[in-house]
Amino acid sequence: IKRQLDTLPHVMLAGCTHQPAVGLAEKLSALTGGNLGHTFFASHGASAVEIALKMSFHSWRNLGLANKKEFVCLRHGYHGETIGALAVTDVAVFRDAYDPLLMRAHVALSPDSRLGPAQEATALADLRRVLTERHGLVAAVIIEPLVQCAAGMAMHEPSYLRAVRALCDEFDVHLIADEIAVGCGRSGTFFAFEQGACGWPDFVTLSKGISGGTLPLSLVLTTEKIFQSFWSDEVGRGFLHSHSYTGNALACAAANAVLDRFAQTDVLAQNRAQARLLADAFEPLKNDPRVEHLRLRGMILAFDVKAPGERFAERFHLAARERELLIRPIGRTVYLMPPYLIDAATASFLFDAVMATLNDVAAC
Repeated sequence: IKRQLDTLPHVMLAGCTHQPAVGLAEKLSALTGGNLGHTFFASHGASAVEIALKMSFHSWRNLGLANKKEFVCLRHGYHGETIGALAVTDVAVFRDAYDPLLMRAHVALSPDSRLGPAQEATALADLRRVLTERHGLVAAVIIEPLVQCAAGMAMHEPSYLRAVRALCDEFDVHLIADEIAVGCGRSGTFFAFEQGACGWPDFVTLSKGISGGTLPLSLVLTTEKIFQSFWSDEVGRGFLHSHSYTGNALACAAANAVLDRFAQTDVLAQNRAQARLLADAFEPLKNDPRVEHLRLRGMILAFDVKAPGERFAERFHLAARERELLIRPIGRTVYLMPPYLIDAATASFLFDAVMATLNDVAAC
């Protein structure tokens, strides 16, 4: 960041570009095998989702299908709090006050594995129903691959990703993978969607971990097919969208350093080892009668408290702070998303501190 600051702190990506942005786009394209070879820069997660939604609709419009302007999201999904992102968010506490302002999205059932082994099939049948009825009007389906974070770390299997990709292909709608929270190695692979082993989405949104927690940055990756739908001398066919700090050079320099770190030190292999440490440390929770649905996906560990009592999340948060932990439960779900730096001693400390906090605030 300091080297970049001494060279070029910022310039608007309007009629010009800079090497940190170009280099970052090239590195991300390479990570997808060139399948997502085009990058559109933004500043934060919600703005990346806005871009993906707009780009999907505008792409269809440029192809003569302007009627494809509806979106499908998942029950309890979360994609941000700007107007477009909120329209495809199904979390009442965030959207209810602004509901009159929002476009109507179709909400399909979540594949949340906590609902039982048949839930994936039930959710896929519901998504098929929606697409059967509305595919001529639907621009895109948007999902959080593998983990719906605001839904209480609701996890699903990679097989769901394969099935959703197949449905989107069958009904000719775009697939948006919102990897703001689950990408950049958090779920065990650099892109969560990789675990589906079924090709790629039409759009992937990234933020949070891409800049290592140093500076705000987000981006949307997309395909050559989407790019070509905008390639024209007609101004109205172009994607006229920008933010003042889109592709900030300092943030892009930080992101390039993050990707270099991934490549040079095999961060993903280290994460797999660290995830095993977490799993081993928290193994005793499987037999704790106060707890259910202990689960782990990459570097995300979560469990649900059966009888949380009133204001559980607040009480747990405050008690955890007394033990030097920053934990923010979602309802009755306690989750950990630790940095990619833990060792056995840290995993043991986390377990002991979480257990002590649980003993303070949870009913027996």
